Amino acid sequence: MKTEQKPDLWLYEHAAFEEGYRLVCGVDEAGRGPLAGPVCAAAVILPPDLVIEGLNDSKKLTDHTRRALFDVITQQAVSYGIAFASEQEIDGINILQATFLAMERALAQLDPQPELALIDGNRAKDFGLAVRTIVRGDSLSASIAAASILAKVTRDRYMEELDAQYPQYGFAVHKGYGTKRHYEALAQYGPCPAHRATFLRSFYERA
Repeated sequence: MKTEQKPDLWLYEHAAFEEGYRLVCGVDEAGRGPLAGPVCAAAVILPPDLVIEGLNDSKKLTDHTRRALFDVITQQAVSYGIAFASEQEIDGINILQATFLAMERALAQLDPQPELALIDGNRAKDFGLAVRTIVRGDSLSASIAAASILAKVTRDRYMEELDAQYPQYGFAVHKGYGTKRHYEALAQYGPCPAHRATFLRSFYERA
């Protein structure tokens, strides 16, 4: 963790504080695109102006750094929540709604409850509190960056556990994404209960 936290990462939080919000959380997800496994969401309230060395969008960090930051964030956060929406829920209500469901579950775990949620991306729903979406928020907001790390590390760990149940697919390596190895395993073994049926339609249509 050699890179220091960027000084502008608190820009959106500061703007909210100036408007009178006291408890602001960041929300992000991991695993919208994979062919297998759940989608994971995290919500994090950080102490104001907390400096965490190396804090950034989880996709820009190494696995080792993400896991180290996971421990720092969970130890220093005012509150955090991490939740899943299952493969069955993804197939039943679609990935966007399942992502919102995971976010809702993560937000429900926060104590104290936030007054404002900063959400990565450009779409949200009514979570029962004030919400602001921020495109590329995981690179622009300290709270969202922290949430992205918690969601990514938690989902990666889940997929590594899933790999022990279904070692033929290589989940520990590709985390359920559509890699060449994953498609080859699907062609050889077919899907397992951890696969998202709605995400495999195009694969079987091509087969």
